[in-house]
Amino acid sequence: MTTESLPNEEPPLLRLSNVHAGYGLAEILYGVDLEMAKGEVVALMGRNGAGKSTTLKTIIGLIEPTRGQIFFAQELISSALPYQIARKGLGYVPEERRIFSDLTVEENLEVGRRAPTFGRPAWTPERLFEIFPNLAEMRQRSAGHMSGGEQQMLTIARTLMGNPLAVLLDEPSEGIAPVIVDQMAEAVIRMKREGISVLLSEQNIGFAASISDRAYIIDRGHIRYSGKASTLLTDEEVKATYLAV
Repeated sequence: MTTESLPNEEPPLLRLSNVHAGYGLAEILYGVDLEMAKGEVVALMGRNGAGKSTTLKTIIGLIEPTRGQIFFAQELISSALPYQIARKGLGYVPEERRIFSDLTVEENLEVGRRAPTFGRPAWTPERLFEIFPNLAEMRQRSAGHMSGGEQQMLTIARTLMGNPLAVLLDEPSEGIAPVIVDQMAEAVIRMKREGISVLLSEQNIGFAASISDRAYIIDRGHIRYSGKASTLLTDEEVKATYLAV
């Protein structure tokens, strides 16, 4: 397995050590080790069923690991509940989006509002509309009458209204129009510029490499690669072995 250390000497903001997890008797993750630094964008890549979403759900507390430890901001969160983890500053954007379809865009954003607690300027709807201009044009529209890509943007914006230190994005480019994918990339870049760390599960190599500092590849619950995200664009052996459909 190719490995590469974090880009600085600070303790990682997020660290998984020998994490095993699954559903009932079915184990999905086998000894996952993963780190993310403050202000870093990290891609977790792999085929469908490789363990990407399970990893994110385990980090946010929807699945409790059977072995191993998870640290966020140097605090052990392996046995914490999702709301407790969220209050520590970790946001989560699930693949299913889970917007409130009967509420307007602005009302969905208000649902996610939390006072900033980490010494940063608070995210407001107006700041978010700068990043997601599509949402600004439909602020009074019912979320149930938006496209899948627009709902994805709304879910990310609602998560940012909680003023997190880091965000987990599950398949942000999956099934959405290319123009929305471009806006999604700009949003992640803006989040990094604001000092927010991002861990995203992704299959789109081009999208991931364009916005990520580093990448991990997970295959059948094992981490098989850790290194620069840009390297994946030219490493044909790694792509063929772990990412080809």
